[in-house]
Amino acid sequence: QESLIAVALSRAQGFVWAGQPLEAIPAALQALRSSSRLLGPASLQLLPICLLLAEASTGAGRPRQAAKYLSQAQWIVLQSPDCSAALQSKLHRGLGLFSIAEGNLDQALYHLANDVYLATAEFGLNSIEVSGGYFHMANIFFHQNKMDAANSLYTEV
Repeated sequence: QESLIAVALSRAQGFVWAGQPLEAIPAALQALRSSSRLLGPASLQLLPICLLLAEASTGAGRPRQAAKYLSQAQWIVLQSPDCSAALQSKLHRGLGLFSIAEGNLDQALYHLANDVYLATAEFGLNSIEVSGGYFHMANIFFHQNKMDAANSLYTEV
């Protein structure tokens, strides 16, 4: 079962990276179903799969599905008091990217700021894990023509 899950998840991630989000969804769903049966519906190990499904669904133009997977990811985190800052950071990044896709830039900045805060708490201020949040925030400021803020964040990246 674990090998099947790993292969399905790897395949789904490969499709997302290749810019084929629609093709990623069946493999990611297989990984989610199998993992849920194996680990239980509230397992923290489901979180990356839910986030991958949200990303693929957003990329495939299916915002309702993406919102459903993000809600599931939030529920998992709320049910897990021992959830690491690293996983919470990934959740906030996913929520931020979804908010960008929905055009809600204030909400996106909120989630990306939480991403940066949590990644910094887990990995340190100058870690590569923090740079993604800074980068996405900088892009928002760039598109809002707030060049001082954008350039400052691009410098952090």
